[in-house]
This record gives sequence, C-alpha cells and structure tokens, in this order.
Amino acid sequence: MAINRRKKYLQRAIVVVGVLVGVNILAAYFHTRWDLTAEKRYTLTTGTKNMLRGLDSTVTIEIFLKGDYPASFRQLAQSSQELLEEFREYAGQRVQFSFQSPGQGLPDSARLAFQQSLVEKGIVPFNMQVQEDANQGYSEKLIFPGALLHYGSKTVGINLLKNQGGLNPEATMNSSESLLEYQFANAIYQLQQKQPPLVGYMLGNGELLGAEVYDALTTMQSSYLLDTITLQYISHIPREFNAIVFAKPEKKFTDEDKLKIDQYVMNGGKVLWFIDELNASIDSLQKQESFIAFDKGLNLEDILFRYGVRINQDLVQDMQCDFVPQVVDRTGQMQPLGFPYFPLLTPSGAHPIVKNLDLVLSHFASSIDTVKGGNIKKTVLLTTSTNSRSVSAPIEISWNSLRVRPNRREFTKQHLPVAVLLEGQFTSLFRNRLDENTHQAIQRASGQPFKNNSDTVNKMIVASDADLITNSFSQKSGPLQMGVNLYDQSMVYANREFLLNSLGYLTHNTGIMDARNKELTLRLLNPEKVKQEKSKWQAICFIVPIGLVLLFAAIFQFIRQRKFEV
Repeated sequence: MAINRRKKYLQRAIVVVGVLVGVNILAAYFHTRWDLTAEKRYTLTTGTKNMLRGLDSTVTIEIFLKGDYPASFRQLAQSSQELLEEFREYAGQRVQFSFQSPGQGLPDSARLAFQQSLVEKGIVPFNMQVQEDANQGYSEKLIFPGALLHYGSKTVGINLLKNQGGLNPEATMNSSESLLEYQFANAIYQLQQKQPPLVGYMLGNGELLGAEVYDALTTMQSSYLLDTITLQYISHIPREFNAIVFAKPEKKFTDEDKLKIDQYVMNGGKVLWFIDELNASIDSLQKQESFIAFDKGLNLEDILFRYGVRINQDLVQDMQCDFVPQVVDRTGQMQPLGFPYFPLLTPSGAHPIVKNLDLVLSHFASSIDTVKGGNIKKTVLLTTSTNSRSVSAPIEISWNSLRVRPNRREFTKQHLPVAVLLEGQFTSLFRNRLDENTHQAIQRASGQPFKNNSDTVNKMIVASDADLITNSFSQKSGPLQMGVNLYDQSMVYANREFLLNSLGYLTHNTGIMDARNKELTLRLLNPEKVKQEKSKWQAICFIVPIGLVLLFAAIFQFIRQRKFEV
C-alpha cells in the first residue's frame, strides 16, 4: 500500500516537472503581452516596431545611468531598461544594451576626457548636490543622463533627461520617460539611414553664414547632408534637395527669386523659413543705446500670404522672457533684468514637432496671422505665453526700457503665434501670371513644366524669428549652443530640438515622430488624504498579510483532518 502511494506521488511529481519544463520551452518561443495601462505605456508605436523589424545590423547602446543615484534617476534607468527590452521583442539580438557609469575605472584625466567627449556628442551633464556624510556639507556630483548608440562605424549621443524649464522635478522626469521611445527610436532611425536627406542652406539674400549659426550648421550636418545654394546662381532649385532652409535673409527677394522657390514647392520641396520681418537684433542694441526697428522690405509678403500665413510688422513682448544683465545703481552693480523682447516661447498643442518640448528662446519675434481659405492646414507650433502683447513698427528699442518695470495689465494678449506648420496642396503665387514663353523657359531650365498647384500634399514651416536658430558667442568658449543665454549658460532651452524636430518632420519618416505623442500620466497620491488615512492603511498592510497566512493555515489543517479521519 505504501509502495503504491509512493509510486503515485512520484508519477505526479514527474508530470508536474514535465509540465513546467514544457511551459518554459513554449514560453521561450511563443509569448505575448497585454498592456493594461490607460495610456499604453508599454506599447510601442507602429513606426518604431516597423523600424526595429527592419534592422539589418546590431545596435549597441550604452546608457550612463549606473550608480548610486536618487530615486528619480533610478526610475529613469528602470524605464529605459524596460523600453529596450521591449525593443528586443521586435529586433531580437540586433539590439544590445548595457548600463555604465561614465568613465568608471579610468584614471582621472582619462575619465574627464571621456566625459568631455560625451558633452561633445550632445549629452548634457546634470549637476546634483549630494551629501556624502551627515556631518559633512553638500558636494557637487555630475550625472550624465544620456546614452551612446553605435551602429556599424557610426555613433550618436542622446539626452534622456529633458530640461523642462519651470516644471517641477516630478513632471520633468515624467516628460523624460514619455520621450524615451522617441529618443531611442529616432537615434536608431538616423543611424541606419544609408543616405541621409539632402538639405539646402539658402544664400544670396544676405542669409547668415558665420559664427552666429555655427551650432545650427553643425547640428544639421550631424543628421543630414548639408549643402549651400546661392539662389541667384542657379536656374532652379534641384528637386534632389529634400528641404531648404532660409536663415535670416536681409536683402529683398525679386520675383525671379520667388519663382524659383515657388516651383520648388510646387514640385514637392519642403521649406523651413526663419524670417525677421523687422531689422531688430541684439547686435544693434549692443552697438548703441537705442535704435528704431522698421520693416526690412524683404518682399516675401505675397508668397507667404499665398501659402497661408502673414508675418506682421510688429514685435511681441512677453512677461515670460529671458534676461540680460544691466547696471542698476551708481556703484555699477549688475543685476539680471527680464527683457520682454526676448520671449520664452511655449510649445502649442500636441503636434509631434512640439509635443513634450521645453521652452524655446527667441529674440525680437513678430506675430503671425494665418490666412483663411485654401486647402491648407495651419498648425501653430510656438506661441507667446498668456501674458504678452504686440507693438507695431516702427518701434524704438533701448536699454533704458529695461529699467522700467513692465505693467502686467498691459500684457493682455495670449498665445500669439510665432511659428506655424503649413500642410496641403499649395497654389502657385504665379498662377495665371506668366506668359507661354516664360513657361517654356522654366521647362528648359528645370526639365519640369510650370505648375499652378502642387501635385501632392506638401509641408513647410514658417517662423517669424531667425534668432530661434542663432547662437551666442563667448570670448572664452567660442560659439555656444542654440538657446543658451550668453550671461547664464546653465539653462539650455529647446531651440536645437525644435530645429531638428522641424527638419525631421519635413524630411523623415513621420511614423517615428508619432512616438513623441506618447504621454505618461502622473498619478500622484493625495497628500492630505495620505495624512488622514495613514494609520488605517498601515494597519491594513500589517494585519491583512498575517490574517491571510493564518486563514490558509486553518483551511489546510481542516482539509488534512478530514482527509485522514479514521
């Protein structure tokens, strides 16, 4: 009897072990997941999935978030690991990643050199105050919340921590986690491109081409094939250019210039305009105590109006603004004073270009009106804050105005547009205006017939401030990054990201841009309710587990007694 019972137990054990082994083998080949979160936190976008499935080589990722960091950074590291594990579900072993401490194990000089190389690749360090011992004061510790991605012979760096201006730390980390998928997916997408998009930097009308656009040019060169185009030296803008960029033109555009731009747009070319309608600039203010801002006479009003926008002859002022240092008393003491002509622009709406974007620094921006009618969709990308106003040209701008505290009651306008995305089938400015001989000359020059309308849906972006992509110049450090105040370089605004997102939307696969729309909901506890119900929940968390153990023990004992009753 006892032998039969042991044999039965042995058979059951073998069956259980066999089932467990079989389940594990099947799980290695066939498995699925269910994302039960309301915002689909753990679900990748379709564009990311397709990109990962199409990888033809291994992507190696180094994340620099290993170490004794605060809980918020450990959470960012955990979210990065979970995301990259999800990447592996679609890319398999073609995605490899590891967590490292930047420069760990290297001598001091080599570690500093390595950390400097991370900065040169765009990974911005975060300066954290730490207290090593209760008896000691605080010391500074640099954290490099970023990653390096390697694909073949190419390497790109990304920042994982977003610098969210006035947001609290919890919201900053939440926004950073929301953008993780886009950050990694976009970097992989750029690395695997065999032929980056060709971008034309336009010249011939006084556009910038010096130290003030050094960061913009190097930023574009890092992700695109960049070439210059002098508008007056060509018969037409080649269609091989995926997009063209106008950066602060100063000279009048002739009808011949506009015809070349117009036909490039009609044939599907994308345009990114950074236009100063008035002649206001920080250089003018540094050279003299005051100046008058008036219309430059660029002669672009008609072509931009036909495409769907009008840049107004005004300057916007905003209570949410950057500062400049000024002498405030007779002793020569300097103090940072807010300059309303330097508004900090707010991303508008949920478009992928500006979703989860930080504030953007601008200088002497004009407002933009959108034009009703036409088959063009207008999407406002950047605006002023809720406390702003516009001043019509001509405008006297002086340093003395800084010393007068702005009257908040005069700043009654809200969300004045400064950058607008236009999408649709554009109509030519020269529709029904040219004779047959001109049509034939255009076809001989470009190999394409004159078009009255664009054949397909096209896109362009118009920004009414060219300083969105200019950088300050430091005598000590040289050209700074876009969006950095010359007098306080600790704050980095999102100008570079806005430029890259704009070009990316115009030229890249927009499926990757969809990942920018992901938004994680902060579900914070109610502090007042926690305080009121603290004791109750402490008791529940202590008593319930013990009660469950006692309950299961009692049930087990009862079943055992019934089973072995004589």
